[in-house]
Amino acid sequence: MRIVVVEDNISVAKGIRYYLHDAGHAVDLLHDGEQAAAFLIDDDADIVVLDINLPKRDGLTILRELRGRGDKRPVLLLTAQSETEDKVKGLDAGADDYLSKPFEMDEFGARIRALSRRVGKQPVQISQIGSVSFDLTARTISGADGPLDVPRREVALFERLLMADGRIVSKQLLLDSLYGTGADVDEPVVEVYVSRLRKRLQPHGVQITVKRGLGYVMQATP
Repeated sequence: MRIVVVEDNISVAKGIRYYLHDAGHAVDLLHDGEQAAAFLIDDDADIVVLDINLPKRDGLTILRELRGRGDKRPVLLLTAQSETEDKVKGLDAGADDYLSKPFEMDEFGARIRALSRRVGKQPVQISQIGSVSFDLTARTISGADGPLDVPRREVALFERLLMADGRIVSKQLLLDSLYGTGADVDEPVVEVYVSRLRKRLQPHGVQITVKRGLGYVMQATP
């Protein structure tokens, strides 16, 4: 899944990101409330991990804005405070779960898995390109003869290119899809994953073309 983590404590934020990466998720990492509020307007993440005490805009305000525009994504609130009143305020604002800091990563992981099961209850949606179909809910890629064995990062790459619907996608956007916004990874990594994915898709009527200096585009083979 793709998970947004909004946490101003850098060490805590990095710890969460490493944990989620190890579990196979892409992570967008943000550190202040205004940045997060703008980012969450039109992103495509599945779950939001949101600290309450943030600079520039607090987490409860951001949460209320999310729910106010009909955004129903699961939200896990984090805070250094453990008083019942704070928990009640968070849940009343629309949070799906609540975790007080400091916490054990195993407990954090269990909370994320529980929220992910809610995401998984969405209706199955299938997209098609060439002879390849993509299950947007299960995030699985299939050819005419059945499921393809595609590693998770290549699935994320495929999904981003598919969403572009024939438009060019920059290397930076692809990198964000693979590792999350703000990850300390160089753009050339994208070239490796694109090359691998291209080889998997070519026999199934799908091509990935490089537009030098601009990015990549995925289309059905003529």
